[in-house]
Amino acid sequence: MPLADFATHLSSEKRHSPRTCEHYLRDLHRFCAWLTSVDIDQWAAVTSHDVRRYVANLSKEGLGGRSIARHLSSIRRFYQFLLREGLAKDNPALDIRAPKSGRRLPKVADVDQLNRLLEVNPDDPLEVRDLAMFELMYSSGLRLSELAGLNLGALDLAGGEVKVLGKGSKERVLPVGAKAAAAVRRWLKCRAEFVAGSEPAMFVSQRGGRLSQRSIQARLARWGRLQGADQRMHPHMLRHSFASHMLESSGDLRAVQELLGHADIATTQVYTHLDFQHLARVYDQSHPRARRRSGASTPDSAGSDSASQ
Repeated sequence: MPLADFATHLSSEKRHSPRTCEHYLRDLHRFCAWLTSVDIDQWAAVTSHDVRRYVANLSKEGLGGRSIARHLSSIRRFYQFLLREGLAKDNPALDIRAPKSGRRLPKVADVDQLNRLLEVNPDDPLEVRDLAMFELMYSSGLRLSELAGLNLGALDLAGGEVKVLGKGSKERVLPVGAKAAAAVRRWLKCRAEFVAGSEPAMFVSQRGGRLSQRSIQARLARWGRLQGADQRMHPHMLRHSFASHMLESSGDLRAVQELLGHADIATTQVYTHLDFQHLARVYDQSHPRARRRSGASTPDSAGSDSASQ
């Protein structure tokens, strides 16, 4: 029973957690079921060609590159064990690589949804704080860590600027919009209710200490639910929305790169895909030659069909 022996090896010798062992065995049971379906009944009989066929099958079933890579890792580890035990002569998964996953586009909220989310009169000081955080994050495109790390001296509300420390301890100065500045001013009037002593943090908890990143995430998710958002709200969505809306309005990729604090413009270019999707929808809805009338065929469409044959 190689699989049972492998499970013992993982738990006793490798000291893997029960959950990790479960993942390995689940992947291997799936591989075993596929081998049975293609009439392979010996582990030692599996070739690299068989593993490539299995990868193709996983891809056909809809698994992404990361999931397939995990399956291949499980198979490689299993065959390392079989080789050690003298139950196989080679590792058929050794040089097999998973297909690359397409880059997932970040989720964004549209302008109307963000207006509904932020055009709110807070009921208590904690909600005043929350609104100030979310306005500032969307206004300036802040990372979650940058927002949580803000100190009182970082904001120049009169000048409409905020100074943040980004990745690699790189400092950048960002504009702060009028709505965000007003929300922060309201919060500063409430902040003294919670802070005792010389706490430098801009955003603090009920106990007066710096608000953690996890708490900010939880508060934004709660805020979205209360305001009836049609998707789960999280801090990175506000940053993504900032970037997408800025690029959509200005078309200035370099400026958006500077605002986001990206070292490589290729990182910022993902937002050009989001912008193109928006432009494509506008085109389809607006251009007279882009819209098709239901039930009507056109010479252009007939011509394109024949040309593609």
